[in-house]
Amino acid sequence: MKKLAFAAALLVAAATTSAHAENYPTHTVTIIVPFAPGGPADVTGRVLADILSRHLGQSFVVENVGGAGGTVGSLRAARARPDGYTLISGHMGTHAAAPMFYPNLGYDPEKDFEPIGLIAEQPELLTVRKDFPANNLKEFVAYLRANPGKVNMGHPGVGTGPHLLAYQLAKFADSRMNFIPYRGAAPAMVDLIAGQIDLMVDQVQTSSAHVKGGTIKALAIAAPKRSATVPDVPTVDEAGAPGLYYSLWYGLWAPGNTPAPIVKKLQTAVQDALADPEVRARLTGLGMDIPTREQQTPEALVAQQKADIATWWPVIKAAGIKMQ
Repeated sequence: MKKLAFAAALLVAAATTSAHAENYPTHTVTIIVPFAPGGPADVTGRVLADILSRHLGQSFVVENVGGAGGTVGSLRAARARPDGYTLISGHMGTHAAAPMFYPNLGYDPEKDFEPIGLIAEQPELLTVRKDFPANNLKEFVAYLRANPGKVNMGHPGVGTGPHLLAYQLAKFADSRMNFIPYRGAAPAMVDLIAGQIDLMVDQVQTSSAHVKGGTIKALAIAAPKRSATVPDVPTVDEAGAPGLYYSLWYGLWAPGNTPAPIVKKLQTAVQDALADPEVRARLTGLGMDIPTREQQTPEALVAQQKADIATWWPVIKAAGIKMQ
């Protein structure tokens, strides 16, 4: 009798979950963006909230929960009720690199979330001040080799993607440069334009306008293909530093143990939304690349996480970067 009662309870629970998933969402859904308003992560999260609202018929709202490189908001999402009404729009930093920076992180990016899918990818530009004595990446590498310790690189924080990519560039040149942390990419760009620093690695979305305006120079894009936003800028492969890639990808997750039917419903909505020409135009207009439909899956998001862990954890360890 006990076995029959237990089996019956399981059936009731399964039926209840299925009914909830079928009706989901019935009220407002919060998407945590673990960064301050106004930046690329925030813009991406708001585009995502808008398209999910339209495709699922309920309000999806962004809540900015910044701090500690995005890990404060990520921890909050990991601890949220797993009912589909709290999601997180994170990226490589929050869901791949973070455990190497923060020994007491409080969440496991691979175990404490249910992956929904990849959203978009933002390639990075290697840029220098407009009067820097190098006009392409080969010339820059030659200059760096001949002048170790004389190039000043500005970045938006220790351990960020731009910092790590510049560290790899210095290793590639078998040289060294000075890494200068800023409180974000915007003030670093101000100093690059003013000629106070020599090098920046920044997202296409925010740096391309300055390149087109002639206030800074682009050496290469850190991706295997050129960007439609700056089509004249060569890839690092073309420019002489093959494989020196870094693109900031964005993904969507739910807290761990969120019911599979809800995750599937969200995944389908994301895929349908990213097929919409209007949505694609909005994202590509921001300098972003949209993954193929086959890449917009939980499995592809997990594969991306694992690939970046394999690529960047050894770099972070070699650089000796730790946060307190």
